Amino acid sequence: MATAPTLKMTAEIAQQIRQHGAETYPHECCGALLGRDGADGDVATAGGVQLPLREVKGLYPLTNRREDSPHNRFSVTAEDVRDAEKAAREKKLEVVGWYHSHPDHPARPSEYDREHAWPWYSYVIVSVANGKPAEMTSWRLSDDRSEYACEEIAIRDRAAKL
Repeated sequence: MATAPTLKMTAEIAQQIRQHGAETYPHECCGALLGRDGADGDVATAGGVQLPLREVKGLYPLTNRREDSPHNRFSVTAEDVRDAEKAAREKKLEVVGWYHSHPDHPARPSEYDREHAWPWYSYVIVSVANGKPAEMTSWRLSDDRSEYACEEIAIRDRAAKL
């Protein structure tokens, strides 16, 4: 797996993702990452190419619509996606990714995750072990959808201006 650029977020946003995972345990939580690319003109170099850094400035928690196996799968509706996009627009942001939890499982994308993901978006996964949040990682799917690149998560102490 290649290395992707950095995903920035505040400690508060990281805590909200972890808390959502703990609250929905033993089921997977899910939600949208609201933010923008190239905030403050920041760039990173990956594979010799300069790419804008992505910054998460807010979350849009969603309900896991999966009824048959919510402990190891999540599902959202088209309406959920539209609602997340509307919430982002209202804040002059965009949906830059999605997050979900892996109850009692590592914070690594599964084959199911890869098959249902879209390139470009960031995918944050938080592992929740016995109801307690643990490791949190971020991933981006390659354009050919064959593999994920690990994306570093940089935690800021304070929120940047919107």
